[in-house]
Amino acid sequence: MERSRIAVAGASGLIGSALVRSLTADGHEVVRLVRRAPRGADEVRWDPERGDVDAAGLAGCDAVVNLAGAGVGDRRWTPEYKRVMRDSRVLGTAALAEAVAALPRPPRVFVNGSAIGFYGDTGDRVVDEEAPPGDGFLAGLCVEWEEAAAPAEEAGVRTVFARTGLVVARGGGAWGRLFPLFRAGLGGRLGDGRQYWSYIALHDEVAALRHLIDHDGLFGPFNLTAPQPLTNAEITAAMGRVLHRPAVCAVPAPVLRAALGEMAGDVLGSQRVVPRRLLESGFRFAFPGIDEAIRAAG
Repeated sequence: MERSRIAVAGASGLIGSALVRSLTADGHEVVRLVRRAPRGADEVRWDPERGDVDAAGLAGCDAVVNLAGAGVGDRRWTPEYKRVMRDSRVLGTAALAEAVAALPRPPRVFVNGSAIGFYGDTGDRVVDEEAPPGDGFLAGLCVEWEEAAAPAEEAGVRTVFARTGLVVARGGGAWGRLFPLFRAGLGGRLGDGRQYWSYIALHDEVAALRHLIDHDGLFGPFNLTAPQPLTNAEITAAMGRVLHRPAVCAVPAPVLRAALGEMAGDVLGSQRVVPRRLLESGFRFAFPGIDEAIRAAG
């Protein structure tokens, strides 16, 4: 891809910061959307909850990538925090999509974050991008999140939804909490361990986002997950194996429900999601297996 100007919302998050590093390393000009006063020409002010975007700062961008949103696992899901999770995604996406649509020269592509939570609990059933949305808070949130991008789509901007799985990384997300536990010898399966986890190495997540940015024929939903989902018990065993630590502890389901509340349904739930469209588009994973994904995370 030739040198491009790319705007990134959520640039300080786990995935966003890794994407920014990758883009800048290859010589692209990255514009970060920030909620404070900009400190340089590479920053653009926005207030996602209020629907405010300095659209002039997006002028000349070839791509806009929206990865912003309050962390799903950061806090207990109180009614107040569920509203924060929703507003940070839905209102922010709507504001960006409207700003993109109003530009005299819109970007080539609008890549909007989403999640495999879209599918709900799929049990041991394999699902790809053709599957309908599931039930529950996260599924409903993902539907609203994607629908909020409609202004960009209606303006003719190629719009992509990156439905991301569990990112294997030390620096944040669910896996960021797992690494210290396993290194301390306190890791183990969650519940009965039979629930499927659809994971992706951080390196492959960033590479997949760039693939979606670069290829003009790609639009709509793409599952960003490794090709072979594994059960929690299998992943637990791999963590112990790669980190050379015992993985004999187990957290019973009632304890998780007491500690996590409604969020426990997603931890104990099963999502056997495969990246059919991503593979069909020619993308190749650098770390498709769980052992190599864990090693890549360090």
